[in-house]
Amino acid sequence: MASSSRAIVVGGGLAGLSAASAVLESGGSVLLLDKAAFCGGSSAKAAGGINAAGTQAQEHAGVQDTVDAFASDTLLGGAESAPFAEVLCGNAGSGIRWLRETFDVDLSVVSQLGGHSKPRTHRGKGKPPGMAVTSAMLSMVERISEKTGRAQIVTNAFATELLTDSAGACTGLAYEKDGAILREHGPVILATGGYGADFAPQSLLARHRPDLLHLPTTNGKGCTGDGIRLGEAAGARTVHLDRVQVHPTGFVKPDDPEAKVKFLASEVLRSVGGLLLDGNGDRFVNELGRHNHITGEMWKRRPPFTLVLNKAAADEAKEECKFYVGCGLMRGFETGEGLARHLGVPLSKLEAMHEAHYQASTKTESNPDEGPWPAFPSGRSWDEASGKPGAGKRFFRNAISGSAVRTEPFLAATVTPVVHYCAGGLEIGPDGGVVGSDGKAIPGLYAAGEVAGGVHGVNRLAGSSLLDCLVFGRVAGQSCTSYMLGDLTRQVSLKELSEGILPGEGAEASGPPLAALAGTAPPQRSGQTASVGASASTSAVRQQRSFTAAEVSRHKTRGDCWVILHGRVLDLSSFLSQHPGGELAILTFAGRDATAEFDMIHPPGVIDKYAPDAVVGVVSVAADEKGSGATHARQQSVPVSMPTRPARAQSAHLSTARAAWHAFLWHLERMDSCTWCILTLTVFAALVLIAGR
Repeated sequence: MASSSRAIVVGGGLAGLSAASAVLESGGSVLLLDKAAFCGGSSAKAAGGINAAGTQAQEHAGVQDTVDAFASDTLLGGAESAPFAEVLCGNAGSGIRWLRETFDVDLSVVSQLGGHSKPRTHRGKGKPPGMAVTSAMLSMVERISEKTGRAQIVTNAFATELLTDSAGACTGLAYEKDGAILREHGPVILATGGYGADFAPQSLLARHRPDLLHLPTTNGKGCTGDGIRLGEAAGARTVHLDRVQVHPTGFVKPDDPEAKVKFLASEVLRSVGGLLLDGNGDRFVNELGRHNHITGEMWKRRPPFTLVLNKAAADEAKEECKFYVGCGLMRGFETGEGLARHLGVPLSKLEAMHEAHYQASTKTESNPDEGPWPAFPSGRSWDEASGKPGAGKRFFRNAISGSAVRTEPFLAATVTPVVHYCAGGLEIGPDGGVVGSDGKAIPGLYAAGEVAGGVHGVNRLAGSSLLDCLVFGRVAGQSCTSYMLGDLTRQVSLKELSEGILPGEGAEASGPPLAALAGTAPPQRSGQTASVGASASTSAVRQQRSFTAAEVSRHKTRGDCWVILHGRVLDLSSFLSQHPGGELAILTFAGRDATAEFDMIHPPGVIDKYAPDAVVGVVSVAADEKGSGATHARQQSVPVSMPTRPARAQSAHLSTARAAWHAFLWHLERMDSCTWCILTLTVFAALVLIAGR
């Protein structure tokens, strides 16, 4: 039993938030540190989902799945070297239920991603799963902090040293905050993430995978292996540091193709039927294969690589595609002819490729070789795009025939392999305890998430990163609390804590001061309300100013970055380096309206809560500047699969109504405000007349 009743969690991503929540739920108190200005980490950017088997969502979708099947896929993906597959997969279902029942997170949609034999990757119908889960957890911990004092969040805090006693047990942590070194005593849970953004000469990446230094990364700048170095200095053992996962699809932004940090092209885009083409316009791999298999095939092919979605696939991933189009990462083509011209290949080549894919999708497990199309005779795979027996595709979504390609709308994006995930890290046991150099657990030290190695083996399955954070965050939090409180550990309702109700007390009860729980007076709470713009005294004055969209559009550089959100103008110049999603996520929308894309990712009220002083005014449209304002907000109504002007020859084959509609959409993107209003009224009147016939 530890001498303190407060656990210290380092890192505010999903692993850290899960660990902190588990500590609170087990009757302990917690100090949560994050070196960034905001919690969320890499988890907040995750767009794939969370894997689990035997869930309520699967049952509703008619999916029959088992923990054993999930574990088997995990072991297969990890080359039989995933020692904690049973822990990971066995606790996945209860983790999903915990998120749904305790944090009210929607994870009702299931998809089949790469390396899985069943649809088991869960996400919601609204925001991306990473942001949905981390924001819900963070809100819970913040409410508990405000109502009971049992949780404390300190951001912009840099962990510098693990404290140990003469026996080697971890007794606390030293960290830097505002130039001062502070010490906190208690058991420590490291949840600091991986090292996929550290390309320095002496970095873990340079030491263990120098062959990857030339690649871009999807990791934010905080992924620098801090927790691993802290653990090593305290005598911890590391494992599998050379196992760095390269994701096959990072977006190449057309106006910044050499950017070192790239947006991830979510696995969801391939799960709904997206196809990968090489620089010759050839399809060459099973898009739902494991990451290492797909990237291995890409190395053998000529770039650039293109991810292509037909209309049905784009519609199924509508929210994701809308966001990516808004970011300028995906481009629409009215027909297959336009896509073929973009790729520089004959239309007949696209038609033949889609026909082969479509015919493969019609095979059945009981009769795999039916029909004239070649199929692997074992019945295990029927689409040998790579030419390798057994490497083909068995699961298809939204496949279209070759004859449909000519008139089919498409979305396409250039993609490239990117450093994405570190499977190596501190060695842990099944309880999340960090293993020391002597092979024994270090008392009082735990790790969860990407900082911990050995969980996934050689290759991590898509959708298992957030799961790892969720499962081992909970496991580490529970183990830490048991070590910390011993027999005093007890189950506590997080929802009741968030309302200020302590165990055994009524609704009016309030928690004891944190100092009384921890035995030491805590430093002043430094949560996530730090100013990012002007001071509070000037903010109210600045918010009264009005700017035209044209004025805002002039502020679009790294040193002078303004964005419009819900009619308000924000100066985010000083906030770029603090943004959890990285600078690129903001700079993409510099000088224009980002409301639609912002709302897809962020919960309501986030600006007022975390960055009120970034607001410098509101948008007004001056009469003499209507023609020069941004039209971005209106453009969001344009269907993502049809953003380009239809050619005259193509329009001749469309119905009159469809041709007029697409022409209208094309002109809508390019007209000034006055013309837009007039044309909108005209089109509305025409639609009324048509409806009345």
